Amino acid sequence: MEPGDTIEVFDTDKGKISIQIGYDITVPEVSRIAARGGAQLIFVPFCTDERYAYLRVRYCAQARCVENHVFAVMSGTVGNLPHVENMDIQYAQSGIFTPSDIPFTRDGIASESTPNIETVIIDDVDVELLKLHRQTGSLINIQNMRSDLFELRLTPPAGGEHIIEAGERNRSGST
Repeated sequence: MEPGDTIEVFDTDKGKISIQIGYDITVPEVSRIAARGGAQLIFVPFCTDERYAYLRVRYCAQARCVENHVFAVMSGTVGNLPHVENMDIQYAQSGIFTPSDIPFTRDGIASESTPNIETVIIDDVDVELLKLHRQTGSLINIQNMRSDLFELRLTPPAGGEHIIEAGERNRSGST
């Protein structure tokens, strides 16, 4: 494996998505850049060995929902492959998470699977409600970045510099 050099947002017929592996979701700036690029859903495929590692990924995914007013969809590997290096133990619980606010489900959990059970979960997410929440939620932290203290900068290695600054948005929260 080797690191990528861009943060992509894909336009689909269901909304704009970003894909961030379990490690990527632990870096807040990656999700912020994706959200500034229009991402509404962040897909988080992951592979963790122990529950503590899984919880680190889950808590970070849920934090990204609150910080960026996005949905996060986590899907992990379960089961044991004792004769495959680094796959002998796996722990996962897939889930669909929302911002933690009144118009969404209690606890910011739209749906979740039973831990360590191979299954498929399905839930409806309303991107229109998400758009409204970005403007009228009880906490609109995405609008209150301190551009006087810092800026968020994405510098792709292949040509030109792209800067996403905290002040590069209107008061409705769009970029």
